[in-house]
Amino acid sequence: MGKAMVKIVVGLAVAAGLWFGSMAMGFPPVFQGMFVGFAAVGTLMFLLLDAPRTSGPSGWPAAMSVAAFYLILCLGYGAAASLWPQFDPEDEREKIAKLLDGKENPLDPWNTADVTKRIQELDEKAKMLAERIQALGGDQAPVVAQKTVASTATPVGTSVNSDDAMKMGEEQWQLQECYNCHKLRGEGGKKRGPELDNIGSYLTVEEIKQKILDPKSFMAEGFEKEWEKGRMPDKFKDVMSDGEVTALAAWLSTFKNTSVATPKPIKMK
Repeated sequence: MGKAMVKIVVGLAVAAGLWFGSMAMGFPPVFQGMFVGFAAVGTLMFLLLDAPRTSGPSGWPAAMSVAAFYLILCLGYGAAASLWPQFDPEDEREKIAKLLDGKENPLDPWNTADVTKRIQELDEKAKMLAERIQALGGDQAPVVAQKTVASTATPVGTSVNSDDAMKMGEEQWQLQECYNCHKLRGEGGKKRGPELDNIGSYLTVEEIKQKILDPKSFMAEGFEKEWEKGRMPDKFKDVMSDGEVTALAAWLSTFKNTSVATPKPIKMK
């Protein structure tokens, strides 16, 4: 009994070390629980080594029992793993190729100030149009305003049309895998980051750019812990060009669906 207690104490110490160690290294809670589970299984195995011998099958029946146990275990792990998000290797290779592509980006020559000014002008026109539609009894004004800005925005002084800009903005959303933390248009996650369907009502293009390049510059209400832990990575200033960030920010600024409870951003810097 004394040897069993020692093993239990050691198992608990290992589990606690794995829990706090993985927490300090920023592992998600699901992985922290997994590490503790491994420690618990290991402790149980060590306890079974001291268990009294029992009469049981031998020979082929025993071998078949062991094989059946491992088969069930493998099926269980396989079924659990299938519930996790699956990645298409070809899709990931395509994303990596785009990130490593050294050719000049057609949006890099954009003048950020001109782009922002033009989008603000179009935003005002969209608001006027939305007010007119609302006055006529339309109840989809925010959606119309969003589509108006997205379909008519043309940067000043560039040869890149609005369709290219919006396409690149959406492409960057997919390429940088922003959907892993943010929900948009009913798709993606929202546990690590806020839902963004109404972000254009709160932040300008320049402010969205600032948030992308410096995640600590704004904090979403209700996401104080995530902000303190730095859940949003600060890598984008290194992996994205100015034109790509501008395109992504401009695309996000068109989302003004007030029916979605996007948390209010709080300026921190």
